[in-house]
Amino acid sequence: MDAQKRNEKSFRIAISGYYGYKNSGDEAVLRSILLALDEQGKKQGVQIVPVVLSSDPAWTSQMYGVEAAHRMRPAELLGALRSCDGLISGGGSLLQDATSSKTIPYYAAVIKLAQWLGKPTFIYAQGIGPVNRGWLKPMIRHVMKRSAYVSVRDAQSAELLASLGVRPEGIELVPDPVMGMPLPSGSNRADNLRDKPAGNIPVVGVSLRDWRSDGADMDRAAAALIELSQRRAVCFRFLPFHLPPDRITSEKVMQRLEGKLGDGCKMELVDVKDDPQLMLLEVSRCDLLFGMRLHALIYAANQSVPMLGLSYDPKIDQFLARLGLSATGTTERLDAGLFADEACRLLDQKAAWLEQHQAAIDQLRHQSQQPAQQMIQFLRHNRSR
Repeated sequence: MDAQKRNEKSFRIAISGYYGYKNSGDEAVLRSILLALDEQGKKQGVQIVPVVLSSDPAWTSQMYGVEAAHRMRPAELLGALRSCDGLISGGGSLLQDATSSKTIPYYAAVIKLAQWLGKPTFIYAQGIGPVNRGWLKPMIRHVMKRSAYVSVRDAQSAELLASLGVRPEGIELVPDPVMGMPLPSGSNRADNLRDKPAGNIPVVGVSLRDWRSDGADMDRAAAALIELSQRRAVCFRFLPFHLPPDRITSEKVMQRLEGKLGDGCKMELVDVKDDPQLMLLEVSRCDLLFGMRLHALIYAANQSVPMLGLSYDPKIDQFLARLGLSATGTTERLDAGLFADEACRLLDQKAAWLEQHQAAIDQLRHQSQQPAQQMIQFLRHNRSR
């Protein structure tokens, strides 16, 4: 009887996403989902047992203390779905064809397989699109219309799903899960003072990624940083979110800066391995963040750090818009003088920036656990029927 009672208060949930590749942004999404499921499960008196579909199950199990199955081995994937009470698909930009024509078929197939097995599927704070190939749209429409819960992280994603025939009233607009990720256990905002550079100069976090094949975007980014350094003594703290590519990009930009920075300026490269919460702590220690990676900007918002976004994808503009911001430039255009003007303004007027944007930040933080709350309520209700 005790075992039966425990079973009635426990749900096994498979989680499908871009996990196990050690991309800090995607791993932060997973960490945030796991924490939200645990917190909301405790609030609702149930235990959530996650089973993560990962490209590196051993690493994922060790990093998060959860069960994991290989996302590309059919027998393991099928076994994981069969053993679970439902499937989470998300978060992140899973249903898009900008990176590959294979991405949508894979993630849609995982959702469809769970549905074939009679498992409820939950779309967790996804960014949908772009979808440039028309033959992929029916796949998305099919699995979305059969999902028990659909949430997206921006209005454009909701509009795209509605245009595909998904009922608008069945789509919930929520923040990216990482808006709710806490700092590592035992750390707090006071710790931020520990790593201030000598002279207590402002710290400008820099998160860049390789994008243009000719490197012109990185040339413009380097020129903008040099311009800022000529006006203000700062420490540029490079934050590689995806290893090893971002580290390589950071090192190349740092080489461009060598010998060209203004007096009193410094630069450093952060190494936090694969732990997203440690990267969040590093971002919290910045006075300003210049970010190209979406999750670098989300980390900054999470910790109320003023930010300047460099847009390479609509998802950057969409997130900034939710905070009432716009990008400082794009991979095609970045004015060094205007960048330095804005950076100096934010360094001098952080209080004014917070007064203008803190309410939007707080709202996103508050809403970040809605998908976990709704999903657990659905599972509890349907088991009690």
